[in-house]
Amino acid sequence: MGLDINWAVDWVRRSADVVSEHRVELINLDREIGDGDHGENMDRGFQAVLPKLDDLPAGSTPGDVLKLVATTLISTVGGAAGPLYGTAYLRASSAVGGEVSLDGNAVAALLQAGRDGIVARGKAESGDKTMVDAWTPAVDAAASAAAGGADAAAVLRAAADAAAAGAVATEPLVARKGRASYLGERSAGHRDPGAQSSALLLEAAAEAASNGTSA
Repeated sequence: MGLDINWAVDWVRRSADVVSEHRVELINLDREIGDGDHGENMDRGFQAVLPKLDDLPAGSTPGDVLKLVATTLISTVGGAAGPLYGTAYLRASSAVGGEVSLDGNAVAALLQAGRDGIVARGKAESGDKTMVDAWTPAVDAAASAAAGGADAAAVLRAAADAAAAGAVATEPLVARKGRASYLGERSAGHRDPGAQSSALLLEAAAEAASNGTSA
């Protein structure tokens, strides 16, 4: 079963819910090694997307939803998160084009395009203690699942689980990019807020896929 427009919309709604639910957690994580505004910025961005979902024209595709998220986040989310996530969703939108239904391979391509957009924009690599440390294992797990013939929902579940583990694995790392890098060794022992929000968003994608929002 492929994932259609209903899945994409459900993903956005679940993303808004989970970011709102974890807003204070993300604020606290960011306060430890950053500016302390990540949770507030992300919540504002996804809340801004919600009313726009109702205005999607008939015949819209998952790619259209991703593009809507991209443009809204870029215009409403402050700090580094807006451009990074905006680029991720924009690249993901381009990767799936006008496809009406996404299979496992399309989902894997979507995630890879999103990760590559983050890398291109932020110039971060795995091990730098950024959101890339959640996205790269997610992309690798998705590619492996898709190569094994997994359907779209299973590909997203593999990605979400890997992203969650990747976020946890940022805790002992010393930051080499972003605001946290100013702390040097003192950044170790704290989870990266961008990696954590990435894990939350990918979990929302997997939950939406397992909720029957497919075609």
